[in-house]
Amino acid sequence: MQDGSTPGGEMVDWDLAVGTAKRLMRPGPDIGRDEARRAVEELHACAVTAQTHVRDYTGLRAEAATAPILVVDRGGWVEANVDGFRQVLHPLIEKLRLKRGTPGPMATAIGSRVTGLEVGGLLAYLSNKVLGQFDPFYTGGARHGGRLLLVAPNVVHVEQELEVDPHDFRLWVCIHEETHRVQFTAVPWLRGHLLAEISGLVESTDLDPGKLAQMMRDGADKVGKLLRGDSDVSLLDIMQTPEQKEIVERLTAVMSLLEGHADVVMDGVGPQVIPSVAEIRRKFSERRAGAGPLDQMIRRLLGFDAKLRQYRDGAIFVRGVIEKVGMDGFNAVWDNPENLPGKADVADPSLWVARVHG
Repeated sequence: MQDGSTPGGEMVDWDLAVGTAKRLMRPGPDIGRDEARRAVEELHACAVTAQTHVRDYTGLRAEAATAPILVVDRGGWVEANVDGFRQVLHPLIEKLRLKRGTPGPMATAIGSRVTGLEVGGLLAYLSNKVLGQFDPFYTGGARHGGRLLLVAPNVVHVEQELEVDPHDFRLWVCIHEETHRVQFTAVPWLRGHLLAEISGLVESTDLDPGKLAQMMRDGADKVGKLLRGDSDVSLLDIMQTPEQKEIVERLTAVMSLLEGHADVVMDGVGPQVIPSVAEIRRKFSERRAGAGPLDQMIRRLLGFDAKLRQYRDGAIFVRGVIEKVGMDGFNAVWDNPENLPGKADVADPSLWVARVHG
């Protein structure tokens, strides 16, 4: 990893971000070394087993071992996500550099360290929340791009907190993440489509100081709504232009599809594979809804409540389509980008069915 203060003029000190996150992150669950080793081994095994279950349930065909499976601790998850942040944010950083020119070394060093501290604090908060993640933008060593990350201490912590069967819970989590791997490896255009949308978001970013100041003033009312508990508002809404909002709506619809599809698959694989799946889903849903006041405020600030709605709305969309046209009919969603659902489709699956199937 490069030092953010090197002559490359990085605007984020990524090494500082990693170091800050590792200092601030909470310790993992108190378990012995042998138990930790067994958890890592079982997560690896469950990730491999999940491939067959996802293929049989969804009908999607993706080659095995096309993306590496990494069972990591919280620090490993932070390092992996910094790599992803660097790639996704690179176009925006370059745009800022071209707009402003190269600042002096002192300004670069101070600015990159401040931003590095902010990113590190965010990663520290997230590092004990994430159970698993498919990173579609990773390219090193992956035949089709991407890697599957499973955060062992978080999985163990949640299964202990919920008092559920460890093997069932680990397989349940792996099925969700394996579904994401299949989405991106069985649908070769999906990764490029998302990158293009993100690039469009960057290109539409207006860096004019006057316009940014006006957007901040317009966002004051949104901050007030957010603090009053309006879950339809997050900090991300404050800095969006009309063009960006259109892109974000498209991205939100796609993410709702991906997350909802994974949720439907992880529950639909059924009791014959995960005997306690109903108990796990009930307790896990209660846990999602039962965060404390501070955690709820942070989730609203960062837009995580919208993320939870993606799971719910996306699952309703997927189930609604499958009820009307079956799994094969639903899989038309992967045929081309034009078949992806929009915001209206997610709200009313029959609109998608009429548009795609006539």
